[in-house]
Amino acid sequence: MDLACLASRIRLRSRITAAGRLNRAACNMATDRTPIVKRSRRLGVVLGKEKYARRRTYPPGIHGPKQARSRARMSSYGEQLQEKQKAKALYGVLERQLHRHFERAARQKGNTAIVFVQELERRLDNVIFRLGFAKTRRQARQVVSHGFIFINGSLVNIPSYRVQINDTVTVKETKKEKGIAKQMAELVKQNKTPAWLTLDEATLTGKMIGLPEGAELDAIFDPTLIVEFYSR
Repeated sequence: MDLACLASRIRLRSRITAAGRLNRAACNMATDRTPIVKRSRRLGVVLGKEKYARRRTYPPGIHGPKQARSRARMSSYGEQLQEKQKAKALYGVLERQLHRHFERAARQKGNTAIVFVQELERRLDNVIFRLGFAKTRRQARQVVSHGFIFINGSLVNIPSYRVQINDTVTVKETKKEKGIAKQMAELVKQNKTPAWLTLDEATLTGKMIGLPEGAELDAIFDPTLIVEFYSR
C-alpha cells in the first residue's frame, strides 16, 4: 500500500468525510495484480520491459519453444478472448469497465471497432500517459487518483473520466511546489505527444484537440475481434 492510501485510511479512523470516502474508494478499487512479466508471456505481447519478454518467447506452461510450435491452433473464440485480455492488460481495466467502453462505442455512429479504441484512448489516465506526465498507465492512474490533475480548472481524481475534445488538463499548483512538476518536466521531454493532443511543456498544460485516427489507433490487440466477442 502506498503512503497516500495509508494516510487516507488513518484520517478516516478519526473523521469520515465525503472526500475521505472517495479517497478510500480509489485505494480499494479493484485491480489485476498479476505480475506484468507473467501477463506479457501469457498474451504474447510486451506490457513492461522488453528484455523480460525476450527472455522466454513462449507462454507460461509451455516447456520450451518446441512444445510451443506443436501447440494446437487456437479457436476463433479463443482468439477473440485473447484480444480482449490484451486490451484489458494494456489499459489496466477490468472486464466490467471494458464492456462499458464497448457499449458506449456501440451506441455511436461509425465503425464500432475504431470508436471502441477511441473510447479507451480518451480515458483520463491514458491521456495523462500520452501527454508524458507518467511513465506508464499504471503510474498515470496513481497521478490522477492522488489528486494531481485538474480538468478545465476542476479537480478530477477518477482515472476512467472521459476526456472531451477541447478539455484542458493541468497539474495542481500546490503539487508543483513539491517537485512533481520537475519530475513531469523530465518525462515530457522524452515523450512524443500524439497529434490529437497538444502540450505546453513550460506550464505542463495539455489539451485534447481531437481523437486518434489512422496509425494512432494501432494497438497490440485487434479491436474487431473484441467487437465480435461482445456482439455474440
